Amino acid sequence: MTDYFQITLQPDEIRAISSIGLAHVGDAVYELLVRTWLCAHGKATGRGLHRAAVELVCAPRQAALAERILPLLTEAERDVFRRGRNANVHTIPPHASRAEYQQATALEALLGWLWLTGCRERINQLFVAMMEEES
Repeated sequence: MTDYFQITLQPDEIRAISSIGLAHVGDAVYELLVRTWLCAHGKATGRGLHRAAVELVCAPRQAALAERILPLLTEAERDVFRRGRNANVHTIPPHASRAEYQQATALEALLGWLWLTGCRERINQLFVAMMEEES
């Protein structure tokens, strides 16, 4: 049986996944981290918890948080980030600029790539760096 909590795909398998596919996985990884962070820091309860999560997962906020980690990225991570930023997205939410949405998609693609390559510790390092000013 495949353990999808610990899945690690081969490099060729990951390269075959589109940037949008990587971002799709990364979106879920990021949302789980944000929800865990909010609960662990007692930031909100009930309805406020949902509002706080939405505030952190919206494209403009993700774009701003992504800026914090750009200097920390390795060359391979920067390549994945760039690939995600250049993904051909057709629908931009009304509350985000195209640049913000591209930056948020890039962050999600990076997190998806790291998840699928099994780099959980690196995901945590980058997430901690993004959130350190939020505490």
